[in-house]
Amino acid sequence: MSPVFIALLLCLGTATGFLAGLLGIGGGMLLVPFLTMLFTAHAFPRQHVLHMAVATALTTILFTSVSSVRAHQRRGAVRWDIVKAMAGGAFLGTFLGAQLASQLRTRWLAIFFAVFVGYSGLTMLRNAHRTTADKSRPLFGPLGLFGAGSGIGFISSLVGAGGGFITVPFLSGCRVLIHEAVATSAAMGFPIAAGGLIGYVLAGWNVQGLPRLTFGYIYLPALIACAITSVLTAPLGARAAHALDVNSLKKIFAVLLIGLAMYMAWEAYGA
Repeated sequence: MSPVFIALLLCLGTATGFLAGLLGIGGGMLLVPFLTMLFTAHAFPRQHVLHMAVATALTTILFTSVSSVRAHQRRGAVRWDIVKAMAGGAFLGTFLGAQLASQLRTRWLAIFFAVFVGYSGLTMLRNAHRTTADKSRPLFGPLGLFGAGSGIGFISSLVGAGGGFITVPFLSGCRVLIHEAVATSAAMGFPIAAGGLIGYVLAGWNVQGLPRLTFGYIYLPALIACAITSVLTAPLGARAAHALDVNSLKKIFAVLLIGLAMYMAWEAYGA
């Protein structure tokens, strides 16, 4: 591994950790395309590059979630009653999704990522001005929250994200204040990432041709480098979320997501 490779991984972790705390997104949607670029540039097996990127990005959220939640909890913003109801479903959904993702060809996984991230970026751009909860419906009961967690976890396993782009709009649409939705989404990143960790380790355990220092589909050097820096910057983002108007940042980030979706669509075309 070259020093430039390590430096780029550290920069990725720094940026994604801050965004995880700021927007409650987990950072995986940024990590996956950039890890795909780096893994491809280092001549990793093309048929495994995207699976490794998704698995590594998802596992990184284990660390950013803990760091971000600690900062949010100091402000009493995490709705632990919601986390308790959704966590089991999120873990199960992510675990099962990892098994499906491991069976998908790179092209189809890239297409799903491009479509979902592109849609998320457009949605974020359209709703960047919203700062209050949508009063359209009450919060679901325990069974409904378990089912919602399962669906969020399943989708997260295919895009390597902590589910924030689904969890935050879902909760804010259920009469949960936006700061509580962001904080609760950050807490939900842990069971999602835990399910993905176990799922992708088992799915990639006997796969031939993976590079050295890979644990299942998880590339350990990238995990360590991104986790170290993201843990340091996630609390900074969480503090900023309570002090800043993040609307402009959301718009910029939404445009970046749309660009990354276009890149992944190109990857799918060439796969």
